[in-house]
Amino acid sequence: MSQNTQPKSGRRWMLVALVVLVALNLRPFLTAPGPVLMEIVADTGMGYASLALLTLLPMMLMGIGAFVSPVLQAMIGTRRGILWALLLLAAGCGLRLGATDASLLMITAALCGAGVAFIQAVFPGIIKAEFPNDIPLVTGLYSAMLMGGGGLGARLTPLLVNQGAGWRAALALLAAPALVAFAAAFFILSDTRSRRPARSLTGRLLGRPRTWTLILAFGLVNAGYSSIVAWLAPYYQALGWSSSDGGSLVALMAVCQAVAALGLPILARRNIDRRSFLFLTLLMQATGFAGLAFLPQVAPIVWVGLCGAGLGSSFALAIVTALDHLPRPEEAGVLVALMQGGGFLIASLGPFATAFLHGISGSFAAGWMMHLICIAGVLFLYLRFDPAHYPRAMQMSFEPPSPERQGI
Repeated sequence: MSQNTQPKSGRRWMLVALVVLVALNLRPFLTAPGPVLMEIVADTGMGYASLALLTLLPMMLMGIGAFVSPVLQAMIGTRRGILWALLLLAAGCGLRLGATDASLLMITAALCGAGVAFIQAVFPGIIKAEFPNDIPLVTGLYSAMLMGGGGLGARLTPLLVNQGAGWRAALALLAAPALVAFAAAFFILSDTRSRRPARSLTGRLLGRPRTWTLILAFGLVNAGYSSIVAWLAPYYQALGWSSSDGGSLVALMAVCQAVAALGLPILARRNIDRRSFLFLTLLMQATGFAGLAFLPQVAPIVWVGLCGAGLGSSFALAIVTALDHLPRPEEAGVLVALMQGGGFLIASLGPFATAFLHGISGSFAAGWMMHLICIAGVLFLYLRFDPAHYPRAMQMSFEPPSPERQGI
């Protein structure tokens, strides 16, 4: 399909449905364990460092996998890769039914992280190719559903546990929506046409300083997300809240993420200079983390909501901004993949660093203050994203797509 035309109406809506179904599956495996960590500890005896690995390990794999994914995409194609990735995600979730100790839980987290890594790496490129005139809108929808799925996982898991399902069964049920997404992708992606990236593209993009600026900004922001997903519920449980109430806070954060991830890209769509909106996302995050650190009991809904809105909108706008840097979908998609790959490696350290600071200070508040420092650093990185400088920042010789890279 030409990148200057939109999909036909029927196919367009099927692709929108696929965006929703796939995105909903990309975060529940991360957010679901948080509200039931105390139950997991009681059954497995895991400590804070081990619990942090449930978030750190998959995010590291999501990071490493994003560097590998463009090569795999070039070798096996987009459709086949997405189908295998969804099966891997479903297997990782389903196997948690038999996770009797920490090592088995880590294996399931690794499987989920590996599957999500490929999907996150290739999906922005699909959006740019299939919706060239609506990139901010569809990217916002994708990000909103991604965040909303995280909220559903955080809310449903403690509810199922309270109904007697047990934490293993509650976590394993997340395999069902992954299988639904697999079925949808099998039929909807069967006739898509998307160019595969050149195998040398990854190395050439990594030679550009702008790629590393995108990686660092994305990583420092999402370190806040990984920390809050891992430790928000335990933080408030330590302050006397129940596991269900802690899960509700994570769910609220995800709802605010979803609304902002959809809304802010729509507001920013008329101006390719996204910096003022990126600064707004940082202001929301800073206010939220400051409230969590210094006044956690005063207005927790406000602080969590601001953190969620700032993190969700920043995620969506970061993808849009990276896609803006290059005109060809297959090239821009790889740039986003690298941004997410390096970014998630940085972000994976968030829960571990927060747990380390908790061990020193006795409170998660030290971790929230650490993220305030990260936000200040990202502010200076965002100043560099002037669209007038994108061609020079990404100036490089791209080989024309060869016939064998056509189709998936």
